[in-house]
Amino acid sequence: MTVPSAQRQPKIAIVFYSKHHGNTRLLLDTIATKHEVTLIDATEPFDGDLASYDLIGFASGIYCFSFHRSVIKFARQHLPEYKKVFLMFTYGGERLKRHFCKRIFNALFEKHAVILGKFGCLGLCTFGPFKLFGGTAQGHPDELDICDAMDFYESLLVILSGAFPKGIIETSI
Repeated sequence: MTVPSAQRQPKIAIVFYSKHHGNTRLLLDTIATKHEVTLIDATEPFDGDLASYDLIGFASGIYCFSFHRSVIKFARQHLPEYKKVFLMFTYGGERLKRHFCKRIFNALFEKHAVILGKFGCLGLCTFGPFKLFGGTAQGHPDELDICDAMDFYESLLVILSGAFPKGIIETSI
C-alpha cells in the first residue's frame, strides 16, 4: 500500500503492553522500523502529554478476554478528550473475539474518542492448561500477520491524509 505524501507527517503514539511472548511488540516494532511513531509502554511512568498527537493507538495482547489492564488504565488517565484512536491486539484463539475490545472501548467512549479502526491477529498463547500442549496459535504472529498489521497501519495514515473516505476500518485474521 502506498501512503500519500503529506505536507506534515502526522504525529502518532502507540500505548502498549506486550510482555509474555512479545507478540504485540513484534507488530509494533515492525511498524516503527518503517514509520515514525512514539511507542509508550503502559507500565512505565508517563509524564508526557498526548494532546499534541494526531493519532493515538492502544495495543495489547489479550488477557482474560480483554486488553491488559495497564493499557485501559493509561487510556482513562492520559487520553485527552475527542482524540482519534485505533486499536491493535494479538490473541490466542478465535472464540469470543468480538468481546476482546469491550473494556478498552468503554474507556475510549468515556473520553469521547473517535475510533478509526482496530486490528487483531493470532499470537502464541501459553495461558493455563495451553502451556502443557505448547500453547495455541503457535507460529503467530507470522509474516502474513505482520504484513496485515502494516497494511492496517498504513490505511490509517491514508485516512489521516484525507485521501480516503472517513470510516471505521476493521481488520482481523
